[in-house]
Amino acid sequence: MPDRSFLNWPFFEDRHRALAAELEQWCAVYLEVDHADVDAACRALVRDLGDAGCLQHTGGALDVRTLCLIRETLARHDGLADFAFAMQGLGTGAISLFGTAEQQAEWLPRTRSGAAIAAFALTEPQSGSDVANSTMTAAQDGDDYVLNGEKTWISNGGIADVYTLFARTGEGPGAKGLSAFVIPTGLPGFEVVERLEVMAPHPLARLRFTDMRVPRSALLGAAGEGFKVAMATLDVFRSTVAAAALGFARRALDEALARVAERQIGGAALFDLQMVQGHIADMAVDVDASALLTYRAAWAKDMGAARVSREAAMAKLYSTDQAQRVIDNAVQLFGGDGVRRGEKVEELYRDIRALRIYEGASDVQRVVIARQTMGAFQGGG
Repeated sequence: MPDRSFLNWPFFEDRHRALAAELEQWCAVYLEVDHADVDAACRALVRDLGDAGCLQHTGGALDVRTLCLIRETLARHDGLADFAFAMQGLGTGAISLFGTAEQQAEWLPRTRSGAAIAAFALTEPQSGSDVANSTMTAAQDGDDYVLNGEKTWISNGGIADVYTLFARTGEGPGAKGLSAFVIPTGLPGFEVVERLEVMAPHPLARLRFTDMRVPRSALLGAAGEGFKVAMATLDVFRSTVAAAALGFARRALDEALARVAERQIGGAALFDLQMVQGHIADMAVDVDASALLTYRAAWAKDMGAARVSREAAMAKLYSTDQAQRVIDNAVQLFGGDGVRRGEKVEELYRDIRALRIYEGASDVQRVVIARQTMGAFQGGG
């Protein structure tokens, strides 16, 4: 039985505990899902999550502890369900934070009900972690902007109804010259160039924009503030990546516990071996330490911190890296069965790897942590 004692930690309120219980019941009925047709599965999951009311938490006032609890729970049950929920939040997070009343009225009711699928289009072929090096352009032409360039590794690319997209408008060099836009799919000049196949299947695509014209009303926030929009959005959602990794790790620990309790070796349970107990102990410590870092970051943001870049970076770095270790230990304890298709730990092994890359790779998080730690030391606080 999954450990739920962490819900009694002081990071949470009664409403969080009630939500966790309700979501657990929902997951028991609706998850896991068939991943054979990943596009169809994602569309169905978005509809089901919308019908269940889960997507109401992805737009409007964003409570990070709620987002983290939902992602952790969904990830523990089904990685694609976590993906479907997360992309609705990330894809419309900037609209919640910076959108006009008209933009919010047009898109948030649809994405929160599951009627529309959202995406966040930031990464480019030559600029992954280096967002300030983006080269896609949005040239002003009268009352319109004309967009040219490519985006890649875009989650929900090809199935999304709306994209939060970032392009260079030229108000200044580097990060100062980026702007954000709300882009509906299907406009002339928009093309899905390539669907990207990965080890844990998700809808991913490379997108091309050729003289695509959008009205000035598509601008999200002020011109030249796209980097601010992107970073503020990621500041909210980076902690939730840690929560998803935590969900994967919890499931791996549960699978490992069940395995070593029932598996016999030399006439005794596998768990009776001290080396196995050592692995289980390490896994349990990694899970709890990840949970503490994750929910500290979420709590700090919910308590009104303007930025939690350092806390969120710590949570994402530690939780994703340690989840990889927890899952690897689970695979080892399963022996040959651990690498067999159809085993949950084999699926988790594939699911976890991307989380150490997207929304800020592990080494980028180390740079963020180091710089902010040095800044705090030099600033005396």
